[in-house]
Amino acid sequence: MKRRDLILRLEAVGFVFERNGANHDIYRRGKDIEKVPRHREINEKLADAILKKWRA
Repeated sequence: MKRRDLILRLEAVGFVFERNGANHDIYRRGKDIEKVPRHREINEKLADAILKKWRA
């Protein structure tokens, strides 16, 4: 999955960009935190696990 598509789906369920980490970007929704790797393509299994965790 393209990184931008994953970010758009996270933003659709309320996550907002918080800051840049060393190798990841940090997104937050209240107390929920998700780290998104900084790769153009994100492994499908990883993307599915992230989206499933937040039901996006």
